[in-house]
Amino acid sequence: MRIALTLATRVAPGGVFLVFGGDEFVNHARNVRAFTLYGLPAPSAFSYAIGSLEVIGALALLCGIALLPAAVVLAGDMVGAIVVSGVALGELVSLTIAPTMLAAMLLLIGREWSARRMAVNSAMDQPAVADAGA
Repeated sequence: MRIALTLATRVAPGGVFLVFGGDEFVNHARNVRAFTLYGLPAPSAFSYAIGSLEVIGALALLCGIALLPAAVVLAGDMVGAIVVSGVALGELVSLTIAPTMLAAMLLLIGREWSARRMAVNSAMDQPAVADAGA
């Protein structure tokens, strides 16, 4: 079960974010046109910012580093994609892949939050260590 959750919340989404984030750089002119159509400010800078966010987030997911902050930022990214290009313009990718990535990030957020709470509770259940000097 743990391997399936890792694949569903880190590896597969990490690959998707890496591909789509990299596309912001490789096909920058096309993405700038799309961001212009969405009515976003400074479309070129916005495209680079989203690409950077997605590539860095993907690397965090794939390496298992800063999972909770990465998942929160990527979830926000997907909400933006769903609203700006999916709901507003009916773009298929933003109505299919983006919601799937959002669900994966929400699952990861829940998993990481739960693990942190369990760690805090476990630490609180440990007996206090007596002062060695007493």
